Amino acid sequence: MTSSEEPSSFRLAYVPGVTPTKWVRIWNERLPDIPLTLVAVPAAEAADTLRDSGADAGLLRLPTDRTGLSAIPLYTETTVVVVPKDHVVATVDELSTEELVDDVVLHPLDDTLVWERLPGRPAVERPATTADAVELVAAGVGLLVVPQSLARLYHRKDLTYRTVSDAPRSGVALSWPEEETTDLVEEFIGIVRGRTVNSTRGRPRPQEGTKGDQPADKHRKGGQAKGKRTGAGTARRKPAASGSGGRNTRGGSGGSGGTGGARRGRPRRRS
Repeated sequence: MTSSEEPSSFRLAYVPGVTPTKWVRIWNERLPDIPLTLVAVPAAEAADTLRDSGADAGLLRLPTDRTGLSAIPLYTETTVVVVPKDHVVATVDELSTEELVDDVVLHPLDDTLVWERLPGRPAVERPATTADAVELVAAGVGLLVVPQSLARLYHRKDLTYRTVSDAPRSGVALSWPEEETTDLVEEFIGIVRGRTVNSTRGRPRPQEGTKGDQPADKHRKGGQAKGKRTGAGTARRKPAASGSGGRNTRGGSGGSGGTGGARRGRPRRRS
């Protein structure tokens, strides 16, 4: 860790369409004493937010300028076209960019896709944001090609989307400043990569050692309990053997020895 002082919180930046809910929940379970603060940032500003120390780590879109940043690619999204539900495109499951050649395709200023050649016909003006572009699609102005998570984020009942097979794709990565790979950053890397509590790199937690000792304690207690059960079983068997022996003795004295003695000691009647 670059500092000996433990920070009071961990700041995680994330861009539209990325949902860190699961990872935040795991963080809160493992490190309840260190709050995780979410910082929502536009996709185009995510890298600069990390470089300017606006967050400790971030979930951003690739490709991006990664100067001074470390990054771990997490996944790549399917690209879709957003259309009105009554559009002809809605009748198919998948299409190519060539099939959009006669349509106006909106290209917002915050587009996260890197195009060699834009599909369809250009609009008169570029919408400022993807959210604005979605509203224009609903108004019948044109269509919009975006990562699937953004189509879901800005979903409307009157719109739908279909996969575009040959469109460029947007990746999502976990990133942080190269010189700030702190213990808490390592903790979050472990969570994102699915490491268990015991295998997660980062600051050691006392409860891990305690949990590790519990099986040994249980084993010792189990051994003691087993010994008691063995002893109890022996004790139960001994009285049973003693009782059996006692009955045999009494049976011998009362049946054979006792009766025989009585016959020998009984005076015969004289006729």
